[in-house]
Amino acid sequence: MDDRPPVGPGPDTGAMNPFTQVPIEIIVSVGKARPLVRDLLRLQTESVLTLDRRVDDPVELYVGDRLIARGELQELGGDASGQLAVRLTEVANLTSGL
Repeated sequence: MDDRPPVGPGPDTGAMNPFTQVPIEIIVSVGKARPLVRDLLRLQTESVLTLDRRVDDPVELYVGDRLIARGELQELGGDASGQLAVRLTEVANLTSGL
């Protein structure tokens, strides 16, 4: 079992550092494909591109090229039904910065 504290908003440090209020883009990687160029040129609507991961494998979260976490894809319910989300299972130590 993971004994790290849960990830959450934490203490409000925005008053001390205005950069904590700047939004960042997190990229969620579900896998990679390495087709030959000729196969890439043949892609069209309804083509299937096989990835190097399975549906139940963890996804990776990146800020730029830095891996910050891993998690599991989930579909939200209720008013957000059909929307994807990621439940984090591993989080990198980000105290030294991104």
